[in-house]
Amino acid sequence: MSTVADAMRVGRVRAHAYEIPTADDEESDGTLVWRATSVLVVEVEAGGATGLGYGYCDAAAARIVERTLAGVVEGADALAPGEAWSKMQVAIRQLGQEGLAAMAASVLDIALWDLKARLLGVALCDLLPRFRDAVPAYGSGGFTSYSERELREQLGGWAADGFRSVKMKVGREPARDPARAAAARAAIGDEVELMVDANGAYRDVPQALAWAERFAGEHGVVWLEEPLSSRAVRGLRQVRERAPAGLAIAAGEYAWTLADCARLLDAAAVDVLQADVSRCGGITNLPRIDGLCRARELPFSAHCVPAVMAHAGCALESLIHTEFFFDHARAERLLFDGVVDPVDGLLRPDRSRPGLGIELKRADAERWAA
Repeated sequence: MSTVADAMRVGRVRAHAYEIPTADDEESDGTLVWRATSVLVVEVEAGGATGLGYGYCDAAAARIVERTLAGVVEGADALAPGEAWSKMQVAIRQLGQEGLAAMAASVLDIALWDLKARLLGVALCDLLPRFRDAVPAYGSGGFTSYSERELREQLGGWAADGFRSVKMKVGREPARDPARAAAARAAIGDEVELMVDANGAYRDVPQALAWAERFAGEHGVVWLEEPLSSRAVRGLRQVRERAPAGLAIAAGEYAWTLADCARLLDAAAVDVLQADVSRCGGITNLPRIDGLCRARELPFSAHCVPAVMAHAGCALESLIHTEFFFDHARAERLLFDGVVDPVDGLLRPDRSRPGLGIELKRADAERWAA
């Protein structure tokens, strides 16, 4: 005889991979060129409800979900995603608990939290320890592949829409960056914060410092992200210690574990810690990272996945903003119903809908199946 407890056990786990071509033929930052956005979507079932999680990673992560993680999660208590999270960490030990395995587990964790919220009939932000009703966001794009006209249109458009901060990519062709930064500043005016992201493009500390001084001094830039790789902890600390006053050094989007975040913080390598909910351990790990920042009185800024961070960001006391990344926001609108748009630079979750409040547009999504 089935019981209520049986009904609250996780049933089927499904993973889908999609590849959405970029709006232009190609886009680029300081170190990469890409022509598509790869999206992993995971669905989990229990008690007549279906939870949904997603993240941005290679289609190979879907196989990890199906072959390694589904068997761990199926039959688990749908109201205890933390317990399933712990079992997933053990299951991916032999795969390496970073990279694709970390992303697969993180996305499945998001789906489990969405499922729990749906089973309880509440918005995910209300299931979590909510500190706020809306999440500040900054417009992010400004690819190095853009012409100055395209750069002005995108960043200027975000400023006109009420974003208080916007970010552009730098470092691919450094000689072009002063003119690009000047174009961006002219487009957004003096009241909007200008942020730049080098994606680890600078070769060493002296080069990173030279550009830090130029960006801050000539263009009023207030944020320099990954002047060096997030792995270059010692170098990041040296840049942070010698950077101009008022210029925040940020890194951490490739933090896979709590220990990765602690390493950056303990080394005093950043002014602002970053992490990506679809890489760093999902919803389960995110409040722990917030705790690390709170204990050190340092701010946190979330990397991408805006439809998830509209909810999860409400639970982070140290959060100063989340990244409204052009490619991810575009992909979310193409794949999901229920995605909220930022208003005056704020992502406000729809608390009338359970869970994340989004649904996969299956028929539309099939055209991008990987």
